[in-house]
Amino acid sequence: MKTTLIAVTLAMSLASAGAYAKPSCLKGAAVGGIGGHVAGRHGLLGAAVGCAVGHHMGKKQEREQARAQAQANAQAQSQANTQPVSTRR
Repeated sequence: MKTTLIAVTLAMSLASAGAYAKPSCLKGAAVGGIGGHVAGRHGLLGAAVGCAVGHHMGKKQEREQARAQAQANAQAQSQANTQPVSTRR
């Protein structure tokens, strides 16, 4: 039983690695495979859904990081523009 669960989870993780190649997808597939197995022998379906959810959450986190970086860059640029220029030599 455990061998089947591990084999299905590993197979789904490897299959999804070609599709997304993201750690978030692999983590989601592993968690989803285990959850699907516990929920009634639906490990493969759980792994597929877990991969999709993991991929979505990873992309969401990347967007938030990019937005935070853009705000930090804009703030640094505005501070650089407001500093007085020294005319002393």
